[in-house]
Amino acid sequence: MYSRSTNGMKYLKWTWLPVLATGFGTAIVYTHEKDSREVQVQAKGWKITCYRTMPLRSFSRAFGWVSTVNLPVWARKPVYSTYAKVFSCALWEAEVEDLNEYKNLGEFFRRRLKPGIRPISYESSVVSPADGTLLNMGKVDIERCTVEQVKDITYSLPTFLGPPTWKRAQKFMENTQLCSSLLKKEGTSLYQCVIYLAPGDYHRFHSPVDCKIYFRRHFSGELFSVNPTIARWLAGLFALNERVVYVGEWEHGFFCFVAVGATNVGSISVYEDKDLMTNRRIMKKDTFVDKEFDPPLTFEKGDDFGEFNFGSTIIILFEAPTTDFELVPLVGSKIQYGESLFTLLPCRDCTPDYSEILLLS
Repeated sequence: MYSRSTNGMKYLKWTWLPVLATGFGTAIVYTHEKDSREVQVQAKGWKITCYRTMPLRSFSRAFGWVSTVNLPVWARKPVYSTYAKVFSCALWEAEVEDLNEYKNLGEFFRRRLKPGIRPISYESSVVSPADGTLLNMGKVDIERCTVEQVKDITYSLPTFLGPPTWKRAQKFMENTQLCSSLLKKEGTSLYQCVIYLAPGDYHRFHSPVDCKIYFRRHFSGELFSVNPTIARWLAGLFALNERVVYVGEWEHGFFCFVAVGATNVGSISVYEDKDLMTNRRIMKKDTFVDKEFDPPLTFEKGDDFGEFNFGSTIIILFEAPTTDFELVPLVGSKIQYGESLFTLLPCRDCTPDYSEILLLS
């Protein structure tokens, strides 16, 4: 009897750990979310230095562990309900609405949506790969080989993608020529799109186009927050953070899909890439690991691609026609997986087929 009571107290003591850690993490992220809605001021150098010295990777590993600890049934609904209320989670969209069915925070973060609740815009050339906020989109500066992180803040594309050493990139020139060498067809430009997944958003991501993926590069980097607040004052953020780069082709040429890690993101999982393991101690800082796919990974628009453990950022880079290619949503707007991002307009210079018009008349 005494032993049973002691074991019970021990169990209760440890089950409070993930509950308290969740509350602490929720409070921190909520503060960041609140700050991002306020007027932003460019951070001073000493603030950036202090922020970069914080043990964010260690904290993220700890949070990743917490997200795998099973909660007692009595704690699940209060914890998940509080989280959902703070971050405005649309729980009614979840395939499993009963909160008691989610054993731990990781399962709750990665919850599936009900089938058909996100219709795919098949008439669109490129659809959103995830639910989130559209931070930036547009053409890449080919001459400077820089990508706009947010308005007026850029990062280097060669640093972001790393040296072009994979087999299909042997024809590429030096890194300074990387941007122009990515373009495979005449009359095309390189486009980019940045989508921020907040803690309350749906955490799975999908293929935005029909594509083939030939190559993966996993960078071990920092785990800075990718909250819009941080993105506005930490230049080169996406080229500093841990990230997984998938390189391939789609109907208009070059295509690249990048999942960026962040604070509290315990893992990035890609369903067709079982070897991928992120946020690991054994990888040295500022290093990367390459992998080629033979045969290539094949995705159709809307297919499941992977998932985050908490929330982060998706960046897509792709080649597309310079003209008659229209950006659909506005920067700063909330978008959902499957919605149209870019669409190819009807040919303006094409001569209409008058024979069909006469037949119809």
